[in-house]
Amino acid sequence: MGLGLRAAGNRMRVRVIQFIKGSWKTGEVEAVKPLAPFFEIVRAGRGFTIERLRDPRIPMEDHVAAAQAGLVEAEQAITSGEFDVVVLDEILGAIKADLVTLDQVLALVSAKPEREHLILTGRDAPAEIVDRADLVTEMRLVKHPFQQGIVAQRGVEF
Repeated sequence: MGLGLRAAGNRMRVRVIQFIKGSWKTGEVEAVKPLAPFFEIVRAGRGFTIERLRDPRIPMEDHVAAAQAGLVEAEQAITSGEFDVVVLDEILGAIKADLVTLDQVLALVSAKPEREHLILTGRDAPAEIVDRADLVTEMRLVKHPFQQGIVAQRGVEF
């Protein structure tokens, strides 16, 4: 989000496509509304896919379909020329959860115009993505309230 905010502050157009988060209200979506048309967030997820967090009423097929629709949205954003920065939020988690394939994501990377910035977020980036990236930052979980049974907190996790 920080890179997107810096870009929007420089009057660059930013589109974030969220591949895991569901349709619930989140602080980041509300915070960027006043930044339109320079910053927008598109939801392409149905919620968490980790078994202990997943809503059992949403079949995995629905998660896959939402992520696949997100790939279409991502390709349009990347190739349209409308955006200076495209962020595929939690796309690496979507690969890990088998919602999208590594080959599909690499195809998006290949489709990126030279002047555009494409950001892939999530943990455990496959070597194929790291090899093609210009910049790789690794965040490592050391401690999280969830480990002590504390549920997601407004303003911190959403």
